[in-house]
Amino acid sequence: MNPSLTHTASGGPTAEKDGQAFSGWLMLTVNLGLLLGGIVLFITGIAHAAKTDDFSWLILLGPFVVLLAIILLCGHFTLQPNEARVMILFGDYHGSIRTSGFFWANPFYSRNRGRIELTGPNQKNPRTGQMESPHRVLSSKISLRTRNFNSERIKVNDRRGNPVELAAVVVWRVADTARAAFDVDDYESYVQIQSESALRHIASLYSYDHSEEDEPTLRDSADEVAAALRNELQVRLEKASVTVDEARLTHLAYAPEIAQAMLRRQQAEAVIAARQKIVHGAVSMVDMALRELQEKSVVELDAERKAAMVSNLLVVLCAESEATPVINTGTLYH
Repeated sequence: MNPSLTHTASGGPTAEKDGQAFSGWLMLTVNLGLLLGGIVLFITGIAHAAKTDDFSWLILLGPFVVLLAIILLCGHFTLQPNEARVMILFGDYHGSIRTSGFFWANPFYSRNRGRIELTGPNQKNPRTGQMESPHRVLSSKISLRTRNFNSERIKVNDRRGNPVELAAVVVWRVADTARAAFDVDDYESYVQIQSESALRHIASLYSYDHSEEDEPTLRDSADEVAAALRNELQVRLEKASVTVDEARLTHLAYAPEIAQAMLRRQQAEAVIAARQKIVHGAVSMVDMALRELQEKSVVELDAERKAAMVSNLLVVLCAESEATPVINTGTLYH
């Protein structure tokens, strides 16, 4: 029994192994030689039969050699840099070719590794004219290049239960061709679905904005959220042997139904923060003014006059509009 079949049937990961392929140029020369040789044999057999008026087996051998050459020519294939092909012979995995170039392998190796059914109404096949369910044929060639996946904007509740809109970009690549081809139905769809699921889970762990505990948030802790999303995705995509190079949020906003309310809250928080800074600065300036007056003996003020002076200075310094001074032309106490 084939070890790869046993391992896959048990539910474990499929192990990638090196496939065998020959130089495409060498085999092209051999196959073209067979094709021409078959034609020559057929012509020679006909000439011999016409000359001797006797049947020649070359008439049958020639077409057989030509047919064999045509079949062998179907075994040629090319691979571009960062591209691989999984070798499947009658459902049995025979290894992967990861080197770029022109190759020849068993022509009976499958060009496709199956097909998946898609949701949606039946569509008319332009070749047969019959109605068929929508599907996608999966090629035996697998790209090893780094790819980007931009997720759709999704609505999810953050840690506080506020609905927010999120979108992310995931930079990923296939590491093991066998696991990507055989351990999941379609590794590209698998990446998309698991990315959305991981994004929803990460969003539920963080608040959109600052909380009272000063914990990390989606808006202010972009690097931490990106690292958490990447780690979450790497665990989920390990089954398909997909390596996640980077994952980062590309869109973050409150859902439209609460956007106005949250905007007013942010404006209120900004006003409060500004007021706190203004009051802190005003108190520092009043304290400095009183100390300067006392140290330089400019004027002696009792507690009541100090309180009045503090009140007036705070009004002037904290007011939103400029204060209009009232000049006292009398004495200090009148």
